[in-house]
Amino acid sequence: MQLRCNLDEYVCVPAQEQAYVPSPMAGVERILLDRVGDEVAVATSIVRYAPASHFPAHDHALGEEFIVLDGVFSDEHGDYAPFTYVRNPPGTRHTPFSEPGCTIFVKLRQFATDDLAPLSVPLNQHLPEQGVQVDALHAHGAEQVCLIRAAAGERIALPAAFQAREGFVLKGAVDWQTDTTRTLRARSWLRVPPGCPFRLQAREPSIILAKTRPRSSLPQGTPA
Repeated sequence: MQLRCNLDEYVCVPAQEQAYVPSPMAGVERILLDRVGDEVAVATSIVRYAPASHFPAHDHALGEEFIVLDGVFSDEHGDYAPFTYVRNPPGTRHTPFSEPGCTIFVKLRQFATDDLAPLSVPLNQHLPEQGVQVDALHAHGAEQVCLIRAAAGERIALPAAFQAREGFVLKGAVDWQTDTTRTLRARSWLRVPPGCPFRLQAREPSIILAKTRPRSSLPQGTPA
């Protein structure tokens, strides 16, 4: 499968246009945001676990990165509450499940092979009354991950870079400004081509997970 895999194109998937599809495991559904490959894939997805559902044990040859959106996500290493950001580097293995059910935003097989630092950190959910605050979460080579918290009316502008830039709205609502203006509410996802600026304006107090993605992380025309 190839879905939204051209990093030279603007991509926007508003929350209201998303739809879940079944995964191979009963009780686990997902929204496919971008993908190269079938079940083993370079992928960005929103995954929903029904109560008492699970996924088989598996390895992460090229890493896994996720943030819990609601419920409690678990594996043999611990339980992860909402707004927990986790990085499982290349070579890790786990057996995920959820007793109460949960939803996560997850990215698969997008690590550099030498990015080996695990991370599990609760994120600041505070909605600011003024200004824009940027909290760095991770950096390795060309990849940078940050949490942006913006008050209503504030403009968010990250400089142009040679890597694709991505944003996932965790809370609130923002306007995305390109040739037209689109309002993106919580759980909307967007990607900006390499070399293009990333510009948003908060319609209300908002939190965005933002990151760069090296061009090499989403091979075009090659199964993962």
